[in-house]
Amino acid sequence: MAAVISTSSIIQLLNLHELLEKQKLKNTVFKNKKITFTRTGSGDTLILLHGFLESHTMWDALIPKLAVHFDVIAIDLPGHGTSETIADVHTMELMAEAVNAVLQFEQIDKARFIGHSMGGYVSLAFAELFPQKMNSLVLLNSTPLDDSITRKENRERAIVLIKKYPEAFVSMGVTNLFSPENSKIYLKEIQQTKKEALTFPIDGVVANIKGMKVRETRLEILKAFSRKKAIIAGVDDPIITIESLREISAEANTTLFEVNGGHMSHIEAKDNVLSLLLKFLN
Repeated sequence: MAAVISTSSIIQLLNLHELLEKQKLKNTVFKNKKITFTRTGSGDTLILLHGFLESHTMWDALIPKLAVHFDVIAIDLPGHGTSETIADVHTMELMAEAVNAVLQFEQIDKARFIGHSMGGYVSLAFAELFPQKMNSLVLLNSTPLDDSITRKENRERAIVLIKKYPEAFVSMGVTNLFSPENSKIYLKEIQQTKKEALTFPIDGVVANIKGMKVRETRLEILKAFSRKKAIIAGVDDPIITIESLREISAEANTTLFEVNGGHMSHIEAKDNVLSLLLKFLN
């Protein structure tokens, strides 16, 4: 017997096809280098900035829901995804300027921002450089603080490691972002992230490591940001402790949402994160 496909199922398939078509990569140029991004949905513009060893694809599970309410732009930061390497050091300011180049190319005056980890650092640099263009800010598993001395030393070791043993570096780096128990649960997602990260140019990854190492503290920028702002934090985040983010949220008068899991809340607590984002942004 032939399967019967309902009208609602056909409509859902057509909507999915339309979404996938809209999510095809677009390109612009910044400092003579390619910057790639996707643009999907309608409404107020929402900029999504990924973290280290990630790309715009980290948002794939969230974009279909977000795009119902927003004009969603997910950007590959320089040296990651299919965006090209711009300089020897990708400072947060330089990457914020690359993001602004996308806004200019797409003729966008103002946007809401969500930045995951390194993407949060870039979002805060954007808030400092282009405050009039940011309507709201969400730091997802991120912090306004700069690196500690120990963290800076670890960045130097990371540069040596990735140049000699890129596969080992990526494998360890991605797995360590998850809480111990979740690193076993989300094996598929971890393998997918590793596979994509290994396609990034090593000089681009190194440039981003150097940029994170030299980034400035932007706690005062977060404090001064007078529009809606929030932090979403994993209670078992091995990179940024929940205790430090509790202190920061109180000092900077920033809403703090705590979710289960580690540094990859968009995977480890996907439904919770999506619900929080939709409520907060609306």
